[in-house]
Amino acid sequence: MTASITRRSTAARSRIAAVGAIAVAGALILTGCGDQTDGGSATKEKTSDAPLFSKLPKKIQDSGVIKVGSDTAYPPMEYIEGGKIVGVDPDIAQALEKQLGVKFQFTSGTFDGLLTSLETGRQDVAMSSITDNKQRQEGLDKEGKKVGKGVDFVDYFNSGVSLLVKKGNPENIKSLDDLCGKTVAVQRGTTYEDTFKAQAEKCGDKKLTIEAFDTDAEAQTRVKAGGAVADLNDYPVTAYAAKTSGGGNDFEVAGEQADKGLFGIAVSKDNAQLRDAIKEALDAIIKDGSYSKVLEKWNVKDSAVPSATINAGK
Repeated sequence: MTASITRRSTAARSRIAAVGAIAVAGALILTGCGDQTDGGSATKEKTSDAPLFSKLPKKIQDSGVIKVGSDTAYPPMEYIEGGKIVGVDPDIAQALEKQLGVKFQFTSGTFDGLLTSLETGRQDVAMSSITDNKQRQEGLDKEGKKVGKGVDFVDYFNSGVSLLVKKGNPENIKSLDDLCGKTVAVQRGTTYEDTFKAQAEKCGDKKLTIEAFDTDAEAQTRVKAGGAVADLNDYPVTAYAAKTSGGGNDFEVAGEQADKGLFGIAVSKDNAQLRDAIKEALDAIIKDGSYSKVLEKWNVKDSAVPSATINAGK
């Protein structure tokens, strides 16, 4: 998707979801990853022999839990199936558990509140396909004004973006420029909303109308119904929707994957010890092969990173 997708030059991120029941389930508060019947808790006695348990902050060691905020309406990255949170991110977290010796306890929430939950201490980390960029690192709003402390990212995934359109691509959409004069749908608070806004300015008098929704599932539904011609999201997510929604008869991916950038596990800047422990654990699962097995399982192995990095997003 040439024609200037500037997804990661502004504050935002990415999302996609299946339509229907997942959108409803995504609003539920659930815990996930590993055995969810035990409330996600573990004791120091059970897990202190894990390789990197001693690297964790004492508070995390004592609780046996890393609390994770996530917007769980975004398959295949994270979504709800059979009452459990599943997907690429929960499976990566489960691999990290074996290194750290504590549970990653996922709680579902809206995307635009995830980083705030770190500042309030409600969550320890946010793991939800969040794009690592300088604005988020520095706590800046879209105008460059300081609005918070910012967060640190442990980068674990590399993804590009694509347009999602109705099956058969009736409007012949191949790039952002083809959207001028039309209506698009997108999840509110994401980089993709910013990308559409930038494209709207470029379209000028040939107005681009943007409809923003709380979840990408709602945006997809709008496209499916014909009220919007396209949605914009990460390639793994658009490809998953095109393959699975309506048995593969609802959508297709338009144009080429473009503008790759890093997803990061967000951690408060006041919690460098936890950040560094997660980085070390990520490097360990990359080295032992469990990371690549997760990506192969979900058919996203092209998004692998060779090693963990901190704040490498632009």
